[in-house]
Amino acid sequence: MKVAIIYNKDFEGVINIFGMQNKEVYSPATVQKVVDALEKGGHNVAVIDGNMHVVERLQNFMPKVVDGEQMGMVFNMAYGIQGESRYTHIPSMLEMLGIPYVGSSPSGHALALDKVITKIMWQKHGISTPDFWVFNSAKDDMSDVKFPVIVKPKMESVSFGLKVVYNEEDLRESVNFIVKEFQQQALAEQFIRGREFCVGILGNEPVETFPILEIDLNNDPDAIQTVTDKKEAPKRKICPADLPSEVVQEMVRQSIEAFKALQLRDFARVDIRMDENNNIYLLEINSMASLGFSGSYPAAAKVAGYEYEDLVNKMLDVASVRYFSGSILNQSSQKPKKPLLHTRIRGFLRGRQPQHLKMLQKIVNMNSHVRDIDGVNQLGNYLKGQFATLGFVQENYPQVEVGNHLFFTNSYDNEYDVLLLGVLDNSTPLSNHDSYGEHDQKIYGTGVWEHKGGIVVAMAALQALKFSRNLKNYKIGILLTADNSIFGKFSKNIVKEKAAKSKVVIGLHGGNSNGSLTTSRSGSAKYSCQMNLLAGKSSEKVANAASAFTKMIQSWCDLSVDDDSLVIAPQEMNLNSNIMQSYCNGSVKLNIRFNQIDQFKKLDENIKKAVPSRKLNKIAKLQMEGGIMRPPLEENEKTAQLFQFIQPIAKRLDIRVAKEHRWDSSDICSIDDSAIYLIDGFGPTGQINPKHSEFIYTHSISERSLLLAMTIYELYNKNFNL
Repeated sequence: MKVAIIYNKDFEGVINIFGMQNKEVYSPATVQKVVDALEKGGHNVAVIDGNMHVVERLQNFMPKVVDGEQMGMVFNMAYGIQGESRYTHIPSMLEMLGIPYVGSSPSGHALALDKVITKIMWQKHGISTPDFWVFNSAKDDMSDVKFPVIVKPKMESVSFGLKVVYNEEDLRESVNFIVKEFQQQALAEQFIRGREFCVGILGNEPVETFPILEIDLNNDPDAIQTVTDKKEAPKRKICPADLPSEVVQEMVRQSIEAFKALQLRDFARVDIRMDENNNIYLLEINSMASLGFSGSYPAAAKVAGYEYEDLVNKMLDVASVRYFSGSILNQSSQKPKKPLLHTRIRGFLRGRQPQHLKMLQKIVNMNSHVRDIDGVNQLGNYLKGQFATLGFVQENYPQVEVGNHLFFTNSYDNEYDVLLLGVLDNSTPLSNHDSYGEHDQKIYGTGVWEHKGGIVVAMAALQALKFSRNLKNYKIGILLTADNSIFGKFSKNIVKEKAAKSKVVIGLHGGNSNGSLTTSRSGSAKYSCQMNLLAGKSSEKVANAASAFTKMIQSWCDLSVDDDSLVIAPQEMNLNSNIMQSYCNGSVKLNIRFNQIDQFKKLDENIKKAVPSRKLNKIAKLQMEGGIMRPPLEENEKTAQLFQFIQPIAKRLDIRVAKEHRWDSSDICSIDDSAIYLIDGFGPTGQINPKHSEFIYTHSISERSLLLAMTIYELYNKNFNL
């Protein structure tokens, strides 16, 4: 299942800093521990910052499901950034977006976070809770308060602002501090001398409670647990607490009643004080019980038999059951003796992501325009060192007009199970080069989507196979060409040669935002035509030549077909004429995309037929040249079989894939052997706009690396018919 962990890191990601500011945060270490637990449970996990960009980030990671797809979930760890009822902010957005999530509803969080409303509702349900008073300011009437009382903010947790006071003067001081510091009412609650306990709750129907946990107050009935204690020097926890069975039963009963009274869901923690006479009083309930390492909730869960990994996955399970009636429980309920391969690889890739991003930044910032030979070779030399660390040997194919083509392999018999086909060059000159940039879970830069991201995906996948001790089992070839931008002018024969020795060829160009894999590509053809009025012709022939030339171009464009399987468009067109000086000259370049080679053969004939040779030859000279640049990659039976093989792998990994026809050609189009399994678009997902600005989704680097690694693994371990 796709699981997005949302927590708060960037507190500046708002339109305005306004209202009550959150003081409660999860540490990155705790978030990472939850990530590790969910990935070990077999889930595809992304971490998303819960600021104003959260909607777009969720759309990118878990787009709208289509028929047959499994819906993703959010593991909500976001305490909120600012404002009132901050626990409700992310759940409210998820309700609007239609995304299921772990934890209570907005209304449940709102009730539990408001300690005054909580106590009123508990009293209505006959649940024991201390007497209380609520103050708006230090000037309020406090004559009926029975001391000692513990003073706290009305809508905070983690013991923020907590203080025990014994007289009215100290009470007024505490109320004044809370109102100013937390911008909310102050709650004064009867202080219960005695012992302190926690009851962890997990599940819905039925509701499970963990063994009761006691906070060790060193036999001091007046002691409390402050925020400093919780964060810097957590008090010792005793679990299970030493209590009479009847007290245990009553604590459990009232805790479950308290949970249900507020209509909470999935998990919570109830805080309790017990006086010297064994009378119990429920203080509050935390609808987002902390999963921090030193927290009471994980400590009690461990005594109940839940290791941290089991607890986190169980929390996801109970929410899944609530939403889907148990139809998509995760894999952790039948925990394998050894972590599954894809789980190990996913964890490896997440741990190495900073290095992969650093590599991507380095190569994106290298300008590798097809005619910048030094730039292309600089990129190639850097990649030589990277692939050498995997034990790959290198072949160099020197070129004079463009940079060198490179081939890497771990095979010594010139046969390859898989050929990875990538590109070094691009069509963007240095003057228009966009440097590497990151923003809002996207990575920008020249070539980042078209080809450089795919190189990093290949590197990461091969590293993962080496980490899992599988790389040595496969004969891999990696061919990086340096002339893709000029239609493989020098490399097409090398591509054919290496492909002929391979069983499967996988292209590393980027995939589209819907997770596409390219099963077919259009072929490309180019023509250029020049016309010049013959010397000595009269001025009236100027109009005749111009008319004939433009009609010829229009007739070519009319050869395009309505289903877009054949598109003809002038790429550059110039016409210059002057009646007084009797000259007329023109030029045009045609850019053609076609899907079938037979279609092009007929088109070539029609283009030549459309030239008005008789009329023009009498008054002008016409010169035409051009033809096919690359054949199309037509989807055949082998390609369809390979895509059908990859689909269930992607589904198990919760990675979306879809078939795509790409309207541009690439080096993979040079392979015309129908006996070879071909597919393209294994690079990160993203897109390129008409101005050639590119981006990829950050999470797709690890997703596509995992998919590539598992595809290579399963090709040779799942009896694929090669």
